[in-house]
Amino acid sequence: MEPTRAHAEQLDAADPLAPFRSRFAGTDEEGPDRLLYLDGNSLGRMPLATPAAVTRVVEQGWARGLVGSWSRWIGAATRLGDQLGAGVLGAAPGQVLVGDSTTVNLYRLLVAGAAARPGRDVLVCTADDFPTDRYVVAGVARDRGMVVREIEADVDEGLDPAVLAAALDERVAVVVLSLVAYRSGALADLAAVTRAVHDAGALVLWDLSHAVGAVPADLDAAGADLAVGCTYKYLNGGPGSPAFLYVRRDLQAELRSPIQGWFGQRDQFEMGPEYVPADGVERFGAGTPPVLGMAAVEVGAALVAEAGVDRLAAKARAMTDLVVALGDAWLAPHGVALASPRDATRRGAHVTFAHPRAWQLTQALVDRGVVPDFRTPDRVRLGPAPLYTRFVDVWDAMARFRDVLEDRSYEAYPTERARVT
Repeated sequence: MEPTRAHAEQLDAADPLAPFRSRFAGTDEEGPDRLLYLDGNSLGRMPLATPAAVTRVVEQGWARGLVGSWSRWIGAATRLGDQLGAGVLGAAPGQVLVGDSTTVNLYRLLVAGAAARPGRDVLVCTADDFPTDRYVVAGVARDRGMVVREIEADVDEGLDPAVLAAALDERVAVVVLSLVAYRSGALADLAAVTRAVHDAGALVLWDLSHAVGAVPADLDAAGADLAVGCTYKYLNGGPGSPAFLYVRRDLQAELRSPIQGWFGQRDQFEMGPEYVPADGVERFGAGTPPVLGMAAVEVGAALVAEAGVDRLAAKARAMTDLVVALGDAWLAPHGVALASPRDATRRGAHVTFAHPRAWQLTQALVDRGVVPDFRTPDRVRLGPAPLYTRFVDVWDAMARFRDVLEDRSYEAYPTERARVT
């Protein structure tokens, strides 16, 4: 049965997370022409508390406290890392560090992991993983004289465990995988994949960027080795906010960061002539932490922890189920195909649709007040972040999508090729 708007309203009325919406900027707009933001998996909305939190650091810590504030800032990377671990990542204290970008963190953990498996010369990734992950894997393999074994993953359905198993042998040092596929939203089985990689004697490095804050990670329970992720999507830390890394406690002593910065030094302020890595996860620190950026991350991460990742995941499944149902009813008759797993337990918090004119559809939707995302080659991606998106927002956005298809207004927009040239 085709879901009605009244059904969406009922879901909103019963939503235990509904009060969180009012704690984000831009959510007070109402009416039939309001902006419908379905790109929270690219950049999350700004929490209303963020400006004041950053201002406190600027006006009190920096303007007044000056260098005296470093006594509070010096351990911010591990303090915030512990908060993320406890509230979002399922990680005990002393295993998460905040700072730098996802790419930099991925590089340092991949190099450290590869060095910890001497005699193994293969790095594994999927051919459809996020570009930066594949670029880093290729660069590390080139510099270390290793081989990249790219395995196929279905662009819509994600990684087949049997395909991964066939690629694992005694030559594999590290496997790099995304928990949620950036294009389709396909969700990997964190615990099962980790076990399979361990059985082959290798380490697994998880990219949680499209998962953290929307689906459970439970890193400790899964026995995960290494992980990285960004904080500007579902954690709402703001554009360019610092990323995080996770190193399982019992691995920390045997791994060494290739970036030997003074924030990873055991006796940091002795300013000694030789680098001796710190004992814990701090050894993966490098330069001065981004204090202002971390102030924003702390606000967003606290909101996610307060809401509860399990509740967020349940709502994400329900919202994406609504997207799929309306896609079947309204979009499929116009040649739009579901390009994500149909089973909600195998999806993250976004849904993707395929159409030959996806770029034009995306631009037409933006002009109709719907913010989706375009992904090559022919995908429209919808990410209704569960912390602040309503079910009626999803219903109304899909109705506008239907209208764009029915009136064929998207045909007036230039193709992607014309946009590039």
